[in-house]
Amino acid sequence: MTATIRPASPDDCETIVQLIRELADYEQLLDHARATPDDVRRGLFGPRPFAEALIAEWDGEPVGLALFFHTFSTFRGQAGLYLEDLFVRPSQRGRGIGKALLSSLAKLAVDRGCGRLEWSVLNWNEPAIGFYQAMGARPMDEWTVYRIDEEPLQRLASHAPALSAV
Repeated sequence: MTATIRPASPDDCETIVQLIRELADYEQLLDHARATPDDVRRGLFGPRPFAEALIAEWDGEPVGLALFFHTFSTFRGQAGLYLEDLFVRPSQRGRGIGKALLSSLAKLAVDRGCGRLEWSVLNWNEPAIGFYQAMGARPMDEWTVYRIDEEPLQRLASHAPALSAV
């Protein structure tokens, strides 16, 4: 048997949320996983989709997820893909499902003319780091990811000047 990789559809929203929750649990971040099926439906299939997802199936059952979105490199003048989440259920690991998801995403990037595929990985996640390096990925050690959210995001936004019309 092999994995089947397919684009997610609106009917997959509950499955996507379940896989996200399983990933959050694995990453010890379950208390941060607040997305609902309606949130996913709006974000992936609404009037202005912000992201896309691939679903991995084994014997007809969903067992993995790759959720991603487009980026743009100003230096390259070229689009890229950012992999927000890659997850395969622990009971299904070792079957090539993660590689099938990642290679499907790489093909999608190439087919769309993207110049790169990027993602972040938790520093303690040695199995994931080893997996990614085996695929040819390299860490961007000279870069540090910053984030602003919750109340600090609201506070910063309150200082924004009005945008002028184009």
